[in-house]
Amino acid sequence: MRRQFAVIGLGRFGTSVARTLFHLGQEVLAVDINEDRLRYVSEEVTSTAIADTTDVAALKSIGIRNFDVAVVAIGGDVQANIMTTLLLKDQGVPLVVAKALNKMQGRVLEKVGADRVVYPEREMGKRVAHSLVCPNLVDYIEIAAGYRVEEMVAPRWMHGKTLGQMELRKKHGVTAILIRHADGTIDFSPGADGMVREGDILVLAGAVEDLDRLEQKD
Repeated sequence: MRRQFAVIGLGRFGTSVARTLFHLGQEVLAVDINEDRLRYVSEEVTSTAIADTTDVAALKSIGIRNFDVAVVAIGGDVQANIMTTLLLKDQGVPLVVAKALNKMQGRVLEKVGADRVVYPEREMGKRVAHSLVCPNLVDYIEIAAGYRVEEMVAPRWMHGKTLGQMELRKKHGVTAILIRHADGTIDFSPGADGMVREGDILVLAGAVEDLDRLEQKD
């Protein structure tokens, strides 16, 4: 599902989130007070805006209420980070994800309304972006250039189907390595008759672009 994201603050973390969301097919507005940072990322996002996001008038001018998700990736200025998060919730943004440098800042962000707090030293920008686009994604690891292994909670369209019926390899180019069933049992190297049910977790391997398409399949 294509959604509208605003990424505010284009340091290393914010830039990584913005680029990854865009390459996952999402609409991305990159926002920063620094024009050079916006110029650097302009060809890898949908649009850019120079704005002081601690000013409610500036947020209104970029139409922030129209966005489904806002990622507050402001780094060194803690006050701007917290104020922006507060104003975004006041403006009615449904999901606000805020970057915190430590647990204390994280607690403050939660109190002012952040729906999710992320810690860059623990969560890479790419992983945050993937989890926002695909809530079913549990974790992943890149095993080689262009390839990865990932854990994914079985989406609804898989429930009650076998791997053979889904034709993951033939139709999607993806291989199921393991199914961890909701009852705790594990089906390692499952065959075509491997059944997937609600609550199961699949470990999948394949090319990045194939896995990305699978994650976003309705």
